[in-house]
Formats: sequence, C-alpha cells, structure tokens
Amino acid sequence: MVAPTTSTQRTSAPDRILDPQTVMDAVTLRVGDLSTMSSYYSDALAFEPLEERARGNEVHRVLGRGGTPMLRLIETPNLPAVDPRQAGLFHTAFLFDDASALAATVYRAAQHPRSRFTGSSDHLVSEAFYFTDPEGNGVELYVDRDRSDWTYAGGQLQMDSLYLDPNAYLRRHLDENAVDSVATSAGRVGHVHLQVGDIARARAFYVDALGFETTVATYPGALFASAGGYHHHVAMNVWNSAGAGPRAAALGLGDVAITVPDREDLDALGARLTRHRLAFADTGRSVVLADPWGTRVTVALPAAGVDDLLGR
Repeated sequence: MVAPTTSTQRTSAPDRILDPQTVMDAVTLRVGDLSTMSSYYSDALAFEPLEERARGNEVHRVLGRGGTPMLRLIETPNLPAVDPRQAGLFHTAFLFDDASALAATVYRAAQHPRSRFTGSSDHLVSEAFYFTDPEGNGVELYVDRDRSDWTYAGGQLQMDSLYLDPNAYLRRHLDENAVDSVATSAGRVGHVHLQVGDIARARAFYVDALGFETTVATYPGALFASAGGYHHHVAMNVWNSAGAGPRAAALGLGDVAITVPDREDLDALGARLTRHRLAFADTGRSVVLADPWGTRVTVALPAAGVDDLLGR
C-alpha cells in the first residue's frame, strides 16, 4: 500500500510541522563512571572518542563513528542510579546502513562482558537488537527495511515485534570483512525511545507542540512519531513508568537532541511553543525546553562540528 503523503509546503509558522529533513542527533547521558561507560561504548559498540571538554566539575566526552557524534557522556558521579520505573530513557537507537554493519556491531556487543542482551525483534519496518549498558541505559542496534517494504492500514504504519533469531541473523549477515571494518562503518542516532508517565501528555508535547507527526498510535501503551514519514524519530511508552511524575536528578538521559535544517524551522517551533504556552530558551542556533517530565529537549541547527555539540 502506498504511504500517506507528507506535505512539504511552508505553512504559517504556528501550524508548521517539523521539516521532513529533521533527524536525531547525539543523545546525552549523565554517567557515574566516565571511564567504564566510555570504554563500554568504545569496546562493545566500536564508538571512538571524538572530543572531550571540562565544564566546572563535569567532564563531557563525545563518542561516535567515522567522525559522526552519536553519544555525549557527562560524568556526574554524585547522582543516584537510573530508576527503571521513572520517566526518562527507554533506549537510544543507533541506526546502521546495512545488515552486515549491524551484524558486526551486534556480534561485538554480545561478546562484551558488561553487555546485557535483552532481545531482538523484527518490527516489519526494521530489524533490531537490544542491550543494556553498565549503568542501566537501554541500547537498540538496528537497520531499516527499505521504505517500499513498509505497509500502512487506516493511515497508520504497520509495526510489530516478531521474533528475530539472533544466531540465524549473524550466520546470514556476518562476514570477516564486516567484523574487521566495524569501527569505520557508518552509524547515527536513528530514534530515541522514552519512558513517560502518560501517553496523552506525551502526544500533546511531542506531536502537538514540537511538531512531529504520529505514525503509530495503536500499539498498546506506546506512541510513535516522526518527521518526513520515517517510522519514528521518537517513541514514548508507559510500560514501566505509567503515572510517573517529574524526574528527580539522576543518572541516565540528559538531553534529547533533534536537528532541523535552518533557522526558519526554529522560528516556526518558537511560534508553536508560544501558542502552546510552553517556556523555552532560544540561543540563536537552538531552542531548548523540557518535556512534561523534565527531560531536556534541544532542537538545533546542524552542528558545525563536535565543538558545536559540546557548546550546547
């Protein structure tokens, strides 16, 4: 079935949804042990440290693949551990270009002694493998199916969580060249999946105010939304966190970063947020605000480099 069309026309600012070229940027995690967490992502996922900066008592370190930032770690050792029942991060989803790059990354992650493999699924639009890092943050490693293979019913994208045999997947897609070149294969943040206290409030913020479009609203206890017809850039669920209130200061998710093409997009976002009576800060290159549970969200222009990311 043909996908629903997405308008690319420039409507009046308060009514404009996010530009179809909107993408996700490096996720920020507050961590208690920077050395352990940095070495985990380097050793298990083949991320390389790209840049580091001290801010007062905090150390900020950016890691990624092939020069592309994918994760910012902020050492904050005096905060309590991640509480899996509270609002915050369900997982950060790292997207790879092809099945061999995904298989090589999964193979590497599965061998790491501090990885905890939590499952794998065929989502119809993608194939995904799940892990938990040493401080309890969820990680998804995935590859997309071609959009021509996605199906729709009643205007909604069809997604599912079907069993995906990890060993069969590795046998089918893993090869020596992919293992040897895994550190140089491209990767990026494809989407961020959040734990929230209430789906209706999450929709009011991420869809109505920020300007994402709902793609799947029928999955029990969850909502999926995106820009440009992607299956999802953000997801929100209440599977562990139903009724959760504002987040207390803790380790875990520090910032959800979204990149839009140009300044006009930030102006349109500011108009929408003003209409929805949401407080925000405009730095000139980014709009920064908090969701109903206190999770910081940064919508920014494309970063000029890692220094730009570290300066936010």
